[in-house]
Amino acid sequence: MSGQSESNTGPAHRSVEIGVTIAIAIFAVVVIVGSIQAGIGWGDEGPKAGFFPFYVGISILISSLVNLVGVLQQNGNDLFAEWSQLRRVMAVLIPTAIYVALIPWIGIYIASAILIAAFMRWLGHYGWLPIAAIAIGLPLFIFVIFERWFLVPLPKGPVEASLGF
Repeated sequence: MSGQSESNTGPAHRSVEIGVTIAIAIFAVVVIVGSIQAGIGWGDEGPKAGFFPFYVGISILISSLVNLVGVLQQNGNDLFAEWSQLRRVMAVLIPTAIYVALIPWIGIYIASAILIAAFMRWLGHYGWLPIAAIAIGLPLFIFVIFERWFLVPLPKGPVEASLGF
């Protein structure tokens, strides 16, 4: 239908299930190959490093293949989600993925402050004073809880290293 609005269109449920099933199967193959490289046999001390991951990978691959067969046997072409809904999901997913990628480079505290500030401003439309208070205060609170009280070091970047944290 060429007259459909964007609010009634989006990827089909079947297509998404096929894509996710294939992605999980690829992940399973990566696990299996890595396990074989690490060794899946039995050594003098017991199972080698790849023994258990190999069988988990096999289970994931078999499950993916069963799911794929089930999806291919379905006839329906129901809507998975509307494009506007997927845009809202991506508005959270993409910045969060960038946050995770930045942690090794700038540390968890600076990355968290940036993520909190970005979400508060972009999605919450908060003013700069509450943004500054929470984006700086929450990582400091987390620092005190984990680094000082529980003595659990979290990933730090060059800023924290230069400040001696």
